[in-house]
Amino acid sequence: MPTFRNLLDVLEAEWGTYARALPASERRRFARLWQRARRHASASSYQGPVDPFHAVFFSILLEHEAELERLTAALQAAQPPQAAQPPQAPADPSSHVGDLAAGPPP
Repeated sequence: MPTFRNLLDVLEAEWGTYARALPASERRRFARLWQRARRHASASSYQGPVDPFHAVFFSILLEHEAELERLTAALQAAQPPQAAQPPQAPADPSSHVGDLAAGPPP
C-alpha cells in the first residue's frame, strides 16, 4: 500500500503538464502548494480520504491560514500603538429635530 507521500508524488506528476504550461512565476507557486500539502502528509494518511485531493486542498488551506496568522501578527506588530481615545458621548438626537422640520434643502 503506497504512503500518502507516494500518492502526492503521483498526483503532482499527473499535474506536470499543467505545471509546465504555467509561466515560471506560477510554476514556483504551484510547486510551493505541493510542498505545503506534503507538510501535512502524516495527518492526511490518518484521514485516509477517498479522494486524496480533499486532503491536499485542506492541507494547503491550513498552510494559508498559518501564513495569514503570521502576516496579521507582523502587521499588527509593525503598527504604532494608538493612543487611547476618550469615549465620546452619544449625540443628542433632539438636536437634529429642527433640521427635519425645515424640510429638504432647496
